[in-house]
Amino acid sequence: MPLDADGLAEELAQRVLANAGLGDIIDAIGAALRADAAVTTTDGRERVPRLPEDRLADLTAGDLLDPTGRVRVERLDTEATVLAGGARVHRLPIATPSQPLGHLVLVVDRDLTPVETIALRRAGIAVALSISREQAVSAVENKYRGDFLRDVLLGRAGSEEFVREHVVGFGWELGGPSIVVVAQLDPQQPGEPPGTLDEQRLWQERFADAWRQVVGGVSRTVPVADFGSEVVTVLPADGSQPGSDVVMRLVRAVAGDKGGGRRPFSVGVGRVAGDVRGLPESYAQAYRAVAVGRRVRGGGTTTWFDELGLHRLIAMVPDDVELRAFAVDVLGELAGQGEEAAALRETLQVLLSTNFNVAEAARVQFFHYNTIRYRVTKLERLLGPITSDHNLRLDVAVALKVLEVVGG
Repeated sequence: MPLDADGLAEELAQRVLANAGLGDIIDAIGAALRADAAVTTTDGRERVPRLPEDRLADLTAGDLLDPTGRVRVERLDTEATVLAGGARVHRLPIATPSQPLGHLVLVVDRDLTPVETIALRRAGIAVALSISREQAVSAVENKYRGDFLRDVLLGRAGSEEFVREHVVGFGWELGGPSIVVVAQLDPQQPGEPPGTLDEQRLWQERFADAWRQVVGGVSRTVPVADFGSEVVTVLPADGSQPGSDVVMRLVRAVAGDKGGGRRPFSVGVGRVAGDVRGLPESYAQAYRAVAVGRRVRGGGTTTWFDELGLHRLIAMVPDDVELRAFAVDVLGELAGQGEEAAALRETLQVLLSTNFNVAEAARVQFFHYNTIRYRVTKLERLLGPITSDHNLRLDVAVALKVLEVVGG
């Protein structure tokens, strides 16, 4: 029977009205167009796994699938992209008037007829309706789940027994040893056009969706929630470095190959919580780890709280004002934010690392020996006898680490 584009559109609309899942909609499109169909997020992650292994192999051979399984939608034309084996890949952007929703991807071993092309566009409308409906329902559910998980992580959700019973209704498991993982989008780079509030909101929503999808591919029982400025995951812990392999696999999968509009992010990981009562402390550690890790190591890093060394002790002091006051008391004008103060702090750190070996410090900084000698003299004038007073040297070293945590 010839394909009826209007009939397919009507059938798909009825399926949406009957609350059919997105997977059923995709299956109906694939059957009607005699093709393999998939619906992805805006950055190319399949919303519901539907592409068979042989099609994934075709996309991989055509360099259209990154190692984490993301379809490189940014490399697909809206017209057919022809693969080496002859398969055609069609990409149809899916959107509402107010926001992009993703892509409908069709892989077929022949050219689409004009009627099939029309049917594909009509199918896209049904997909948009299905995603919009699911988003509306998920927004309410995710808000409720996120609020409850926030209460758990702030220690105000009630007894451990109540929490464990309550999360069962979400399909989550909380009870055994766990670690809290906090992920935050990195600030925009200098010179990058500032995103509008709507763009920033979409970035965060896309980021949270990516974490939900990737974590859901590992286990549907793992709690994941969007707190607005961060995405929080509570992972079961095991092994000598609890959850390290799992965390890094999740981070790599969410990051992908940075294509499709993905934005860089940083991650912090807290210590193991033996039970629900320990989760607030693990969350506080993870939150601190992501902030300190980004400040010390730069963006796009994953930092375990236990790996912060001296920074860990500093991070456990809750009063940043007191920390800053300590740094100013020890460093004086070197704690300032000017270029000269920053340059002197850099030289001071090198001198501390080389045990005040002037020749070695000059080599590391590519300065003339006399330049470093001059700076040592200036540092002693500002700080005191730092070359001979080991207690003063310790205070200065700690003060420099404090500035790395609270900002110079």
